[in-house]
Amino acid sequence: MKNHFDVVVIGAGIFGVTAVSELQSRGYKTALLDPGPLPHPLAASTDISKVIRMEYGHDETYMAMVEAALPLWRQLNERVGTTLYHEVGVTMFTRQPMAPGGYEYESFQMLQKRGHAPERLNADEISHRFPAWKPGAYIDGFYHHLGGFAESGQVVTELIKLAQKQGTALFAGQTVNDLVRENGRITHINTFEGETFHAGEVVVAAGAWTPLLVPELAPIMAASGHPVFHLETAVPKIFTPPTFTVFTADIANSGWYGFPLHPHENVIKVANHGVGQRLHPSHDTRIVTQEDEVNLRHFLADTFPDLAEAPIVYTRRCLYCDTLDEHFLITRHPEIDNLTISSGGSGHGFKFGQILGMLTAAAVAREEHPWLQKFRWRDLSTKTTGEEAARYHG
Repeated sequence: MKNHFDVVVIGAGIFGVTAVSELQSRGYKTALLDPGPLPHPLAASTDISKVIRMEYGHDETYMAMVEAALPLWRQLNERVGTTLYHEVGVTMFTRQPMAPGGYEYESFQMLQKRGHAPERLNADEISHRFPAWKPGAYIDGFYHHLGGFAESGQVVTELIKLAQKQGTALFAGQTVNDLVRENGRITHINTFEGETFHAGEVVVAAGAWTPLLVPELAPIMAASGHPVFHLETAVPKIFTPPTFTVFTADIANSGWYGFPLHPHENVIKVANHGVGQRLHPSHDTRIVTQEDEVNLRHFLADTFPDLAEAPIVYTRRCLYCDTLDEHFLITRHPEIDNLTISSGGSGHGFKFGQILGMLTAAAVAREEHPWLQKFRWRDLSTKTTGEEAARYHG
Protein backbone atom coordinates (compact mmCIF):
# COMPACT_ATOMS: atom_id res chain seq x y z
CA MET A 1 0.00 0.00 0.00
CA LYS A 2 1.21 3.50 -0.81
CA ASN A 3 3.01 5.27 2.02
CA HIS A 4 2.57 2.42 4.50
CA PHE A 5 5.68 1.55 6.50
CA ASP A 6 6.74 -0.31 9.61
CA VAL A 7 8.54 2.83 10.85
CA VAL A 8 8.44 6.42 9.65
CA VAL A 9 11.28 8.63 10.90
CA ILE A 10 10.70 12.39 10.78
CA GLY A 11 13.88 14.42 10.36
CA ALA A 12 17.05 13.60 8.40
CA GLY A 13 19.68 15.07 10.70
CA ILE A 14 22.13 12.89 12.62
CA PHE A 15 19.48 11.57 15.01
CA GLY A 16 17.06 10.65 12.22
CA VAL A 17 19.37 9.24 9.58
CA THR A 18 21.23 6.98 12.00
CA ALA A 19 17.91 5.78 13.44
CA VAL A 20 16.41 4.89 10.08
CA SER A 21 19.57 3.09 9.00
CA GLU A 22 19.69 0.98 12.16
CA LEU A 23 15.97 0.18 11.94
CA GLN A 24 16.25 -0.81 8.28
CA SER A 25 19.18 -3.09 9.12
CA ARG A 26 16.96 -4.78 11.71
CA GLY A 27 14.42 -5.69 9.04
CA TYR A 28 11.89 -2.89 9.41
CA LYS A 29 10.40 -1.31 6.30
CA THR A 30 11.33 2.32 6.89
CA ALA A 31 10.74 5.78 5.47
CA LEU A 32 12.60 9.02 6.17
CA LEU A 33 10.69 12.31 5.88
CA ASP A 34 12.32 15.74 5.74
CA PRO A 35 11.44 19.12 4.19
CA GLY A 36 14.74 19.11 2.30
CA PRO A 37 16.96 19.93 0.56
CA LEU A 38 19.32 17.44 2.15
CA PRO A 39 21.32 17.94 4.16
CA HIS A 40 18.82 20.55 5.32
CA PRO A 41 20.58 23.96 5.41
CA LEU A 42 18.93 24.91 8.72
CA ALA A 43 19.60 21.61 10.52
CA ALA A 44 22.07 21.64 13.39
CA SER A 45 23.95 18.78 11.69
CA THR A 46 24.65 20.83 8.57
CA ASP A 47 28.05 22.49 8.62
CA ILE A 48 31.58 21.76 7.52
CA SER A 49 32.60 20.21 10.85
CA LYS A 50 31.50 19.00 14.26
CA VAL A 51 33.71 18.13 17.22
CA ILE A 52 34.30 14.49 18.12
CA ARG A 53 35.54 14.50 21.71
CA MET A 54 35.49 12.03 24.57
CA GLU A 55 35.72 14.61 27.34
CA TYR A 56 32.60 15.16 29.46
CA GLY A 57 33.94 16.18 32.86
CA HIS A 58 33.00 13.57 35.45
CA ASP A 59 30.16 12.13 33.33
CA GLU A 60 31.32 8.57 32.65
CA THR A 61 28.31 7.52 30.57
CA TYR A 62 28.99 10.02 27.80
CA MET A 63 32.67 9.09 27.69
CA ALA A 64 31.73 5.41 27.38
CA MET A 65 29.36 6.29 24.55
CA VAL A 66 32.08 8.13 22.63
CA GLU A 67 34.44 5.22 23.20
CA ALA A 68 31.85 3.06 21.44
CA ALA A 69 31.32 5.65 18.70
CA LEU A 70 34.96 6.14 17.68
CA PRO A 71 35.38 2.75 15.95
CA LEU A 72 32.15 3.42 14.05
CA TRP A 73 33.49 6.77 12.84
CA ARG A 74 36.61 5.04 11.55
CA GLN A 75 34.47 2.36 9.90
CA LEU A 76 32.40 5.06 8.18
CA ASN A 77 35.57 6.35 6.52
CA GLU A 78 36.16 2.85 5.18
CA ARG A 79 32.55 2.39 4.05
CA VAL A 80 32.42 5.60 2.02
CA GLY A 81 35.99 5.39 0.78
CA THR A 82 37.09 8.81 1.97
CA THR A 83 38.03 10.55 5.21
CA LEU A 84 35.04 12.21 6.81
CA TYR A 85 36.20 11.70 10.38
CA HIS A 86 39.58 13.36 10.93
CA GLU A 87 41.28 12.05 14.07
CA VAL A 88 43.57 15.03 14.62
CA GLY A 89 43.25 15.03 18.41
CA VAL A 90 41.90 17.67 20.77
CA THR A 91 43.52 20.32 22.96
CA MET A 92 41.72 21.61 26.04
CA PHE A 93 43.54 24.52 27.68
CA THR A 94 42.73 26.72 30.66
CA ARG A 95 43.67 30.24 31.76
CA GLN A 96 44.06 29.08 35.38
CA PRO A 97 45.51 25.85 36.78
CA MET A 98 43.15 22.94 36.33
CA ALA A 99 41.30 22.32 39.59
CA PRO A 100 38.78 19.80 40.96
CA GLY A 101 35.29 20.53 39.73
CA GLY A 102 36.50 22.17 36.53
CA TYR A 103 35.58 20.72 33.15
CA GLU A 104 39.16 20.11 32.03
CA TYR A 105 40.35 18.71 35.36
CA GLU A 106 37.45 16.28 35.69
CA SER A 107 37.78 15.24 32.03
CA PHE A 108 41.51 14.62 32.51
CA GLN A 109 40.83 12.48 35.58
CA MET A 110 38.09 10.50 33.86
CA LEU A 111 40.29 9.82 30.83
CA GLN A 112 42.94 8.38 33.11
CA LYS A 113 40.39 6.37 35.09
CA ARG A 114 39.19 4.73 31.86
CA GLY A 115 42.68 3.87 30.66
CA HIS A 116 43.39 6.69 28.24
CA ALA A 117 46.58 8.72 28.00
CA PRO A 118 46.00 12.48 27.80
CA GLU A 119 49.16 14.60 27.88
CA ARG A 120 49.09 17.40 30.42
CA LEU A 121 50.84 20.57 29.21
CA ASN A 122 52.01 23.70 30.99
CA ALA A 123 52.26 27.20 29.50
CA ASP A 124 55.74 26.70 28.01
CA GLU A 125 54.81 23.34 26.52
CA ILE A 126 51.63 24.78 25.00
CA SER A 127 53.57 27.60 23.32
CA HIS A 128 56.28 25.27 22.03
CA ARG A 129 53.99 22.59 20.69
CA PHE A 130 51.05 24.71 19.53
CA PRO A 131 52.52 28.08 18.40
CA ALA A 132 49.22 29.66 17.29
CA TRP A 133 48.20 30.03 20.95
CA LYS A 134 49.13 33.36 22.57
CA PRO A 135 52.15 32.73 24.83
CA GLY A 136 51.24 32.71 28.49
CA ALA A 137 47.50 33.23 27.98
CA TYR A 138 46.67 29.59 28.73
CA ILE A 139 48.78 27.92 31.38
CA ASP A 140 47.35 24.43 31.87
CA GLY A 141 45.36 21.73 30.13
CA PHE A 142 45.99 18.70 27.99
CA TYR A 143 46.22 17.19 24.53
CA HIS A 144 44.41 13.95 23.77
CA HIS A 145 45.13 12.08 20.55
CA LEU A 146 41.72 10.37 20.45
CA GLY A 147 39.14 12.65 18.89
CA GLY A 148 39.00 15.30 16.22
CA PHE A 149 36.24 16.37 13.88
CA ALA A 150 33.76 15.02 11.36
CA GLU A 151 32.72 16.79 8.15
CA SER A 152 29.17 16.91 9.41
CA GLY A 153 27.16 17.96 6.38
CA GLN A 154 28.97 15.47 4.19
CA VAL A 155 28.53 12.77 6.84
CA VAL A 156 24.75 13.24 6.76
CA THR A 157 24.79 13.12 2.95
CA GLU A 158 26.70 9.84 2.93
CA LEU A 159 24.57 8.29 5.68
CA ILE A 160 21.43 9.11 3.70
CA LYS A 161 22.92 7.38 0.65
CA LEU A 162 23.78 4.33 2.73
CA ALA A 163 20.28 4.20 4.22
CA GLN A 164 18.77 4.34 0.73
CA LYS A 165 21.03 1.50 -0.40
CA GLN A 166 19.71 -0.50 2.55
CA GLY A 167 16.16 0.06 1.29
CA THR A 168 14.93 3.09 3.21
CA ALA A 169 12.38 5.15 1.27
CA LEU A 170 13.48 8.80 1.31
CA PHE A 171 10.87 11.54 1.04
CA ALA A 172 12.81 14.79 0.82
CA GLY A 173 10.36 17.63 0.27
CA GLN A 174 7.75 16.40 2.76
CA THR A 175 7.16 18.73 5.70
CA VAL A 176 5.18 17.10 8.49
CA ASN A 177 2.47 19.32 9.93
CA ASP A 178 0.29 16.89 11.87
CA LEU A 179 0.72 13.67 13.81
CA VAL A 180 -2.89 12.50 13.98
CA ARG A 181 -3.62 10.83 17.30
CA GLU A 182 -6.50 8.51 18.12
CA ASN A 183 -6.95 6.15 21.07
CA GLY A 184 -3.38 6.58 22.26
CA ARG A 185 -1.71 5.99 18.89
CA ILE A 186 -0.48 7.92 15.87
CA THR A 187 -2.88 6.78 13.19
CA HIS A 188 -1.30 8.71 10.33
CA ILE A 189 1.02 11.56 9.42
CA ASN A 190 -0.01 14.52 7.28
CA THR A 191 2.35 16.85 5.43
CA PHE A 192 2.01 20.40 4.17
CA GLU A 193 2.56 19.03 0.68
CA GLY A 194 -0.66 16.99 0.90
CA GLU A 195 0.71 13.49 1.45
CA THR A 196 -0.41 11.04 4.13
CA PHE A 197 1.84 8.40 5.66
CA HIS A 198 0.94 5.41 7.82
CA ALA A 199 3.31 3.56 10.11
CA GLY A 200 3.30 0.98 12.85
CA GLU A 201 5.89 3.10 14.67
CA VAL A 202 6.75 6.80 14.36
CA VAL A 203 10.06 8.38 15.35
CA VAL A 204 10.25 12.17 15.72
CA ALA A 205 13.88 13.18 15.23
CA ALA A 206 13.17 16.72 14.09
CA GLY A 207 15.73 18.62 16.13
CA ALA A 208 14.56 22.12 17.07
CA TRP A 209 11.20 21.43 15.40
CA THR A 210 10.48 18.50 17.74
CA PRO A 211 8.38 20.43 20.31
CA LEU A 212 6.31 21.87 17.46
CA LEU A 213 5.33 18.34 16.40
CA VAL A 214 5.02 17.04 19.97
CA PRO A 215 3.82 20.14 21.85
CA GLU A 216 3.75 18.48 25.26
CA LEU A 217 7.56 18.69 25.11
CA ALA A 218 7.52 22.49 24.91
CA PRO A 219 7.90 22.95 28.70
CA ILE A 220 11.21 21.03 28.74
CA MET A 221 12.62 21.64 25.25
CA ALA A 222 13.40 24.80 23.27
CA ALA A 223 15.63 26.10 20.48
CA SER A 224 18.67 28.30 21.04
CA GLY A 225 20.95 29.85 18.41
CA HIS A 226 24.76 30.04 18.67
CA PRO A 227 27.25 31.98 16.53
CA VAL A 228 29.57 30.18 14.11
CA PHE A 229 32.35 31.86 12.12
CA HIS A 230 34.51 30.70 9.22
CA LEU A 231 37.83 32.58 9.01
CA GLU A 232 40.55 32.86 6.40
CA THR A 233 44.17 32.93 7.50
CA ALA A 234 47.37 34.24 5.96
CA VAL A 235 49.44 31.75 7.98
CA PRO A 236 47.79 28.37 7.35
CA LYS A 237 50.76 26.30 8.52
CA ILE A 238 50.40 27.08 12.23
CA PHE A 239 46.66 26.29 12.09
CA THR A 240 47.17 22.89 10.48
CA PRO A 241 47.61 19.57 12.34
CA PRO A 242 49.71 18.50 14.13
CA THR A 243 50.57 22.03 15.33
CA PHE A 244 46.89 22.91 15.66
CA THR A 245 44.00 20.60 16.55
CA VAL A 246 40.36 20.76 17.50
CA PHE A 247 40.41 23.00 20.57
CA THR A 248 38.47 24.24 23.53
CA ALA A 249 39.62 27.49 25.15
CA ASP A 250 38.66 27.48 28.84
CA ILE A 251 35.33 26.53 27.34
CA ALA A 252 33.14 26.18 30.43
CA ASN A 253 34.09 29.78 31.29
CA SER A 254 34.01 31.19 27.75
CA GLY A 255 32.14 28.90 25.36
CA TRP A 256 34.84 29.16 22.69
CA TYR A 257 35.96 26.18 20.67
CA GLY A 258 37.06 25.50 17.12
CA PHE A 259 38.90 23.53 14.49
CA PRO A 260 42.12 23.39 12.52
CA LEU A 261 42.27 24.59 8.93
CA HIS A 262 39.61 22.63 7.05
CA PRO A 263 41.19 20.28 4.50
CA HIS A 264 38.75 21.23 1.71
CA GLU A 265 37.18 24.56 2.63
CA ASN A 266 40.49 26.19 3.67
CA VAL A 267 38.89 28.06 6.53
CA ILE A 268 39.16 27.91 10.30
CA LYS A 269 35.85 27.45 12.04
CA VAL A 270 35.40 29.06 15.48
CA ALA A 271 32.13 28.89 17.41
CA ASN A 272 30.64 29.49 20.84
CA HIS A 273 29.00 26.78 22.93
CA GLY A 274 27.18 29.01 25.35
CA VAL A 275 23.84 30.49 26.35
CA GLY A 276 22.84 31.55 22.83
CA GLN A 277 19.65 33.27 21.74
CA ARG A 278 16.21 31.77 22.29
CA LEU A 279 14.72 31.41 18.79
CA HIS A 280 11.71 29.92 17.05
CA PRO A 281 13.03 27.41 14.48
CA SER A 282 10.74 28.57 11.69
CA HIS A 283 9.74 32.18 12.40
CA ASP A 284 12.91 33.86 13.67
CA THR A 285 15.88 34.94 11.59
CA ARG A 286 19.23 33.39 12.45
CA ILE A 287 21.61 36.31 12.31
CA VAL A 288 25.10 36.53 13.74
CA THR A 289 25.16 40.00 15.30
CA GLN A 290 27.76 42.74 15.51
CA GLU A 291 28.03 41.99 19.22
CA ASP A 292 28.85 38.36 18.37
CA GLU A 293 31.63 39.51 16.07
CA VAL A 294 33.03 41.91 18.67
CA ASN A 295 33.13 39.06 21.19
CA LEU A 296 34.91 36.88 18.64
CA ARG A 297 37.53 39.54 17.95
CA HIS A 298 38.24 39.93 21.67
CA PHE A 299 38.62 36.19 22.01
CA LEU A 300 40.94 35.91 19.01
CA ALA A 301 43.15 38.77 20.17
CA ASP A 302 43.54 37.14 23.58
CA THR A 303 44.02 33.60 22.25
CA PHE A 304 45.15 33.42 18.60
CA PRO A 305 46.79 36.77 17.69
CA ASP A 306 47.39 35.66 14.09
CA LEU A 307 43.60 35.43 13.63
CA ALA A 308 42.75 38.70 15.37
CA GLU A 309 42.16 40.53 12.08
CA ALA A 310 41.38 37.49 9.94
CA PRO A 311 38.60 37.99 7.38
CA ILE A 312 35.27 36.38 8.26
CA VAL A 313 34.03 34.68 5.10
CA TYR A 314 30.88 33.02 6.44
CA THR A 315 28.66 33.06 9.52
CA ARG A 316 25.68 31.08 10.70
CA ARG A 317 23.67 30.78 13.88
CA CYS A 318 23.54 27.09 14.70
CA LEU A 319 20.21 26.12 16.25
CA TYR A 320 20.39 23.73 19.19
CA CYS A 321 17.43 21.72 20.39
CA ASP A 322 17.97 22.18 24.13
CA THR A 323 16.41 20.17 26.89
CA LEU A 324 16.40 21.95 30.23
CA ASP A 325 19.01 19.57 31.64
CA GLU A 326 20.93 19.36 28.30
CA HIS A 327 20.68 15.58 28.13
CA PHE A 328 19.16 13.93 25.06
CA LEU A 329 15.60 12.66 24.86
CA ILE A 330 15.61 9.17 23.29
CA THR A 331 12.52 7.49 24.59
CA ARG A 332 9.07 6.14 23.91
CA HIS A 333 6.21 8.53 24.57
CA PRO A 334 4.54 7.59 27.87
CA GLU A 335 1.00 7.98 26.49
CA ILE A 336 1.26 7.54 22.70
CA ASP A 337 1.90 3.83 22.21
CA ASN A 338 3.70 3.96 18.85
CA LEU A 339 5.64 7.22 19.20
CA THR A 340 9.37 7.48 19.95
CA ILE A 341 11.29 10.72 20.40
CA SER A 342 14.95 11.01 19.37
CA SER A 343 16.02 14.60 19.87
CA GLY A 344 17.29 17.12 22.40
CA GLY A 345 20.86 17.22 21.09
CA SER A 346 21.54 20.38 23.14
CA GLY A 347 24.55 21.24 21.02
CA HIS A 348 26.56 18.09 21.74
CA GLY A 349 24.85 15.21 19.94
CA PHE A 350 26.62 14.82 16.61
CA LYS A 351 29.77 13.16 17.97
CA PHE A 352 27.82 10.05 18.98
CA GLY A 353 26.87 9.32 15.37
CA GLN A 354 25.57 5.81 14.90
CA ILE A 355 25.27 5.25 18.66
CA LEU A 356 22.23 7.55 18.53
CA GLY A 357 20.63 5.30 15.92
CA MET A 358 21.32 2.18 17.94
CA LEU A 359 19.72 3.72 21.02
CA THR A 360 16.70 4.95 19.06
CA ALA A 361 16.16 1.55 17.48
CA ALA A 362 16.37 -0.05 20.93
CA ALA A 363 13.68 2.34 22.18
CA VAL A 364 11.44 1.57 19.18
CA ALA A 365 11.87 -2.16 19.77
CA ARG A 366 11.14 -1.75 23.50
CA GLU A 367 14.55 -3.16 24.39
CA GLU A 368 16.35 -2.46 27.63
CA HIS A 369 19.63 -0.60 27.28
CA PRO A 370 21.62 0.82 30.19
CA TRP A 371 22.27 4.13 28.44
CA LEU A 372 18.61 4.79 27.65
CA GLN A 373 17.79 5.47 31.29
CA LYS A 374 19.75 8.74 31.04
CA PHE A 375 17.63 9.86 28.08
CA ARG A 376 14.22 8.71 29.33
CA TRP A 377 11.00 10.76 29.18
CA ARG A 378 11.24 12.95 32.25
CA ASP A 379 9.51 15.83 33.96
CA LEU A 380 11.84 18.78 34.44
CA SER A 381 11.21 21.79 36.63
CA THR A 382 11.67 25.25 35.18
CA LYS A 383 14.43 25.58 37.80
CA THR A 384 16.37 22.75 36.13
CA THR A 385 19.85 23.82 35.08
CA GLY A 386 21.94 22.52 32.20
CA GLU A 387 24.47 19.80 32.99
CA GLU A 388 26.58 19.61 29.82
CA ALA A 389 30.01 20.06 31.38
CA ALA A 390 31.70 21.84 28.46
CA ARG A 391 29.00 24.44 27.94
CA TYR A 392 29.30 28.03 29.11
CA HIS A 393 26.16 28.82 31.10
CA GLY A 394 26.73 32.52 31.68
